[in-house]
Formats: sequence, C-alpha cells, structure tokens
Amino acid sequence: MKAKTSIHPFPTCRVDRAQGLTRRRFVSQCAACMACGAASLMSGTSVWSAETGRSKAKVRLVFCETPNDGPIWPNIGYDFDTRRRQITDLLKQQCPEVEFLTARLMNDPKQADDVLKQDAEVDGYLVCVQGLGWNNDIVKLCGTGKPTLLVDHLFGGSGLFLRDIATIMSAGKPVDWVSSANDQHLAASARHFAGLTKGKSTAETVAAFRATRRQHTPRATDWACQSDVVRSIDMGKALEQLGQTRILVVGGGWGGDAFRKASKEVTGVEILPITFEEMAGAYNQADAKTARAFAEGWAAKAQTLGGVKAEVIEKCGAMYVAMKQLLDKHGARGISINCLGGFYGGHLKAYPCLGFCQLNDDGLVGGCEADQMSALTMAIMGVITGRPGYISDPVIDTAKNAIIYAHCVAPTKPFGRDGAANAYQILTHSEDRQGASMRSLLPVGYMTTTLEINPTNRQVLIHRAKTIGNNPSDLACRTKLEAVVQGDLEKLTEHWSMGWHRVTFYGDLQPHVKELCAQLKLQLVEEA
Repeated sequence: MKAKTSIHPFPTCRVDRAQGLTRRRFVSQCAACMACGAASLMSGTSVWSAETGRSKAKVRLVFCETPNDGPIWPNIGYDFDTRRRQITDLLKQQCPEVEFLTARLMNDPKQADDVLKQDAEVDGYLVCVQGLGWNNDIVKLCGTGKPTLLVDHLFGGSGLFLRDIATIMSAGKPVDWVSSANDQHLAASARHFAGLTKGKSTAETVAAFRATRRQHTPRATDWACQSDVVRSIDMGKALEQLGQTRILVVGGGWGGDAFRKASKEVTGVEILPITFEEMAGAYNQADAKTARAFAEGWAAKAQTLGGVKAEVIEKCGAMYVAMKQLLDKHGARGISINCLGGFYGGHLKAYPCLGFCQLNDDGLVGGCEADQMSALTMAIMGVITGRPGYISDPVIDTAKNAIIYAHCVAPTKPFGRDGAANAYQILTHSEDRQGASMRSLLPVGYMTTTLEINPTNRQVLIHRAKTIGNNPSDLACRTKLEAVVQGDLEKLTEHWSMGWHRVTFYGDLQPHVKELCAQLKLQLVEEA
C-alpha cells in the first residue's frame, strides 16, 4: 500500500520559475558536454544574484546512471531522462528555497572528480543513485564534508547503494540517506538544505535529514505470523550429510579457489568448478522430448506466460535437463551458473531460471550468478531444514519499514518439496527482457530467515522478517518478496556487508542457525 504523503511542518515561499534551469537548457548543455567528451556535468543558472542575495541554498544534484543499451537495473531501455525530470520537477516544486545544480554520472569513476572540481560553489550534495552503474563513485561524492543526502532509486541503483553505504556511513562525514518508494520522502528530507542559509549548521542539517527519514519510517507492531513448523534438527546427521555434498559452479565462481577451499575445510561441502564448454555440451545432448515435457508442464501451471514464446520455454526445459545430467554425472546436489556471462558470451542458449526453480522445488540447489557463498548457504540450510533458499538482490523501502528480496529465480515450494506450492508467472528475464524467468508469488504472513554463510571469515549473517506482499513493479528482477524486518532496518542498511546477495528461507530458523554456528565454531552476526 502506498505510504501517505506527509505535510512538511515548515513554511515555504513561492519560487520564480523564470530563474533556474529549464529543460531546454538542460538538454542543450548535456549534449554539448557529451560532444566534447566531458564528464556530463550540467550546471544550472545561479539564482545567487544581487536581487536574491543568499536566500537559497545551493545544492549539487548528482544523478548516477548507466548506459541503458544492455542488461541493467532497472532494465534495458529504461527511460532515465523521464525519471530525472520527475525528480528535478518534484524538488523544484517542493523545495523552493533550494537551488539544485544538476550533474550526471554515466558509470565512469573519473566523472566524480569532475563534479567535485566545482565543490566551492555549492553548500551540499544530493546524490541520486538511479541505475546500477557499479563504477559511479558515490563514496567520493559523499566524502566532501558538506551536508549530503544519498538517495536510492528503488530497483535502480540499489546494489550500488547497499554495497557502498556502510563505507559511506562509517567515514564520519555529514551524510544521511533516503531509500523509499514514496518520492515525497526525498523531498521532505531535501527541504532541510534550505536551513543552511538560515544559520543551521552542517550537523543540524544532517540531523534533520535523519529525523525526517525516521519520521517517515512506520513502526512495525504486528508480529503475528502464520503457523509454520520447521522440522527438528539432527545436527550430527546433517553435518555428516554435508560432508558428502557437492555443488557445481559453472563459469567462474565468486571467491574462486580460496572460497572453495574454505567451504570444504569449514563446512564439508565440496564446490566443483566446471566449464561453460561442459555445460554447453550437456545442453546439446539434452533429450528434446523430456525438455518439452518440462516446458509444457511449467507453462500449463503458470498464471501467465507474459508473452514468452513456447520455443523459448522449451530451451529452458533443455537447460534444466542439461543441468540435471551434470548433477547426476558429478554426483552433485546443486549447481550455480554465471548466467549473464554465459548467455552474453555465447556459451548458453537459454537462461537457467526456470530450471533452477525446478531444482529448488525438488529439494536440490539451483543458484544464480556463480555466487558460491549463496549456493553454499542454500545447500547447508537445505540439508538442515529440507527447505529451499531464495537468492535475492535486496532493496530497502523505508516507506514500509521493509526489505524487498528481488530476483528472477525463486522456488514455488518454499516449505519444501512435500509442501504446498504457490502461484507463479513466467515472464522474460527482466534486465534484458529476453528468455524466460520466474515471478513466484510467495506466501504472505510468514516469518522468514535470511542468511549468508561465509566460511572464509567464519561468519554467518542473519536477519528475520515477516512477509507482507509481492511487489508488482515491472522494474528490475521479477520476483519481489516484501517483508518487514524484525529489528532495526536502519542498522541493517547502514552495516550492509558481504556483497549484495542474501538467501531467504521460510521459517524462523534462528535455533537451527545458532546450533550450526556452535558446531562449526562460526560467529553469528545479527544484521538488524
């Protein structure tokens, strides 16, 4: 449900729209900068004239974007121009006592330096992370010592935002943040820049940012959950089974050989790397009749096919058959694949998303992106609980005091292979609008446990959250499970670590995780 718009308690004055940055001037200056190969820096017209004096605070509004001609968050072809206009128009309307000078970064770390060359002319910074340009240096932009507001565009820049926010917040600089589905919350915080010309200090301004964000974050009070009994633990038996568990990783593997070595030494789980060539060979040998049967079965049960053609789903069926053949060949119970690298490198003819769903529903492990840590987490907790994990790219939404677990793969049997199945849709893979992937409409009202098990530093991250909905946004990944965090969402956000991914399981698994940590001598880190 959309959060209500709050009325800001401070009075505002009217703005003379004849002054400031016009859209026509914005576009023409942007084109000129691009033509000369500069850093896409676009300055607005100053209103610090003799007529206005210092009546307006001057803030650099930096849009961190990325080229939209490939697979990205929010998605290929995303209209950054329209989104940029929405934000600039909103701020002009809602913050009449602030002048925003606009700059744009396009996934080049050197561009942050170009923006900061003109640091002397502004009082502060508003940094909007619009798309997933991993090379945009938001840490540097937030390190000037001037009041800075860091803003995530949900399902756009969320990975960069979460990757860097702990570094930013721990640096002791005057920074706060907004990560809300309600743009009015951005405007409410940004209005406090106006105080800089009225005697407010840097510290007071950033404290006002923080207080406003907290004011717009609702308090969670309903922790009643649907009944969900998780099977009891036989940890000795589980650890013995883990010592016999093997996972395949195709096309690389995050953490490389060092992670694989730590996995075997600490947990007993072997991670075996195999090549794209072996994966492709298995695909070419996949039985067409079996592949078609799986494809038809998936399609028949889906709520919608979202325009995905039958032959595309059949290719996904062949990918599933190929993965299953490799598991049988190597005596493995899980596989994780560098999906985008394989698809765009010409090694894979289909995305493995639907096949991963089938593996997870069957009590095996299908893991995304050759993420070895997440695949290991899925394997360990699958052995202990009999339940599949859901790898996600999390997104923070303070408008609901929620975290949104987003990915294009999710199980449809979150309570285990003998449990109830939920509805799902087959849609394209979101980032590039190709192939086929899964939107699993996961159950609401249940407690979940989200983890990463890292054998290299012998730590386990954990937080718990109650599911409240499936976000319908067309941006970014298809499945988007919303959940209210049990604990402190601010702490979870500002101390984010160990990469972007997390793995979510249905059930309150804290007792299971605590016993696992005791047995393997791992440190349990409560994220929230």
